[in-house]
Amino acid sequence: MIIKNFLMRIFLYLGYTWQQGRKMTHYYKMVMLASEKFKFDVYLLKFPTGSYIENHRDPAPEGYEHHRVNFVLNKDFKGGKFVIKGKSQEGRVHRFRPDKYNHKVTKVKEGTRYVLSVGWLRRSA
Repeated sequence: MIIKNFLMRIFLYLGYTWQQGRKMTHYYKMVMLASEKFKFDVYLLKFPTGSYIENHRDPAPEGYEHHRVNFVLNKDFKGGKFVIKGKSQEGRVHRFRPDKYNHKVTKVKEGTRYVLSVGWLRRSA
């Protein structure tokens, strides 16, 4: 909770703003860092009550693999489970390949879920 509040205050103070997430599913994202040159991004994600992300994959450019680590920053919400390959994931840190596996977030039933999401592209072997 302390980390979430600290990050929120800093980035809102610096003028960062929330943007609507994919497909109008009522979650929000704040781009914190992104680099085309180094092929990475960092987002703060906010899932208020009623928000979710449908099952999907995030394609990577040809010749690259997409990697991501999500850190759930709080526990004071209900629902909002991260599901990959049809299985609900436990814990607050999730490393996965969004280009390779279907994944989703179930509907948040109560409270607001916050996630720090770090992604990068790596050349395919």
